[in-house]
Amino acid sequence: MVRRPMMSSLRFLCSAFAVAAVLALAQKPAPPPVEEKLPLAPPEQPIAFSHKTHVTKAALKCTNCHTMGGEGFQAGIPKEQICMGCHTAIKKDSPEIVKLAQFASEKRAVPWARIYRVPDIVWFSHAAHVKDKGFTCDTCHGDAGSKDVMFKEKPTNMTSCMNCHAKHKASNGCDFCHASQ
Repeated sequence: MVRRPMMSSLRFLCSAFAVAAVLALAQKPAPPPVEEKLPLAPPEQPIAFSHKTHVTKAALKCTNCHTMGGEGFQAGIPKEQICMGCHTAIKKDSPEIVKLAQFASEKRAVPWARIYRVPDIVWFSHAAHVKDKGFTCDTCHGDAGSKDVMFKEKPTNMTSCMNCHAKHKASNGCDFCHASQ
């Protein structure tokens, strides 16, 4: 009778070892970080827009147009009526402003092509970075005020974010950016 319990234990251990071995062999190594080939070519936009003109000639700051509503998760694109606040008088006959005025009169948003985006699985707050920690927009977006045409010049992948977090002594724990905040 002593043999049966010992055989059951041995079978259990062998089975557990086999399962562990299969699981260990099935594990794939983590893929290497995805390198972004930057700068990216500027996407085609529905209306030509120069950040450089608005920053250097009109002396606007990023936050004059890209406000952070609510909890500040996004720095929004200004409503067409905001732009028309100046452009009813400034360059109102320009073909690009005529297009803008058409969108504004129809109360339709200009379908701008997005330049920077983080994956949906990432919890990111502009307010936490800009208002709370004092980063400037160019930290992540480059010097937009020097560009006639906006393009992606800085990476927004996990590696670049983690490197920045390490440099500024912010958490790199998974749940810091990937938890459902």
